[in-house]
Amino acid sequence: MNKSFLLLFSLFLILNCENKKRYDKNFTPFQKEMNEFFKDASISPLKEKDLKNFKELDFFDFDSSYVVKAKLIRTPDEKSFKMKTTTDRLPEYVKYGDVSFELFGKSYSLNIYRNLDIVNKEGYEDYLFLPFLDDTNGFESYGGGRYIELDVTEEDNLVIDFNSAYNPYCTYNEKYSCPIVPRENYLPIEINAGVKAFVKN
Repeated sequence: MNKSFLLLFSLFLILNCENKKRYDKNFTPFQKEMNEFFKDASISPLKEKDLKNFKELDFFDFDSSYVVKAKLIRTPDEKSFKMKTTTDRLPEYVKYGDVSFELFGKSYSLNIYRNLDIVNKEGYEDYLFLPFLDDTNGFESYGGGRYIELDVTEEDNLVIDFNSAYNPYCTYNEKYSCPIVPRENYLPIEINAGVKAFVKN
């Protein structure tokens, strides 16, 4: 076997491996899980006509800059309230606390909530709900904002990964009743992370 062929073959393997790494890097475990969920006709929030042509959701590229360590200040004396939704449904929530963090050199704060309607259901005992609005809404991302799920913690800090931000199900199908993001959870910055706006076929 001549040296020229070996050199070309080695170059092919190197380039192929590099391309595979770049491809794999573009699909995080969260993104893969989301795509599998949406492809499953038994649980997918997509309408039947959209499911037929569905291949994958559109995501912002993963960016570790949007994985932030936040300070959690619990607010145990908060009164519960009825959160508005896209339908007449009014689920009962309570503010669990404030989370403050820095992003690109600026400080921000968001309210984090617990859904009292599901807190006693198996699997939701430690569920925290972090809805937010940002300056990509109505452009790259869904106009009504996005959600992040977190777990109750005994620590005074938690990690918020905006790369795991997802759209309310009513983005895909109006039969769903989705909490409307409270205005106080608006971030005056572009959060170029997570799931992008859904373009229907």
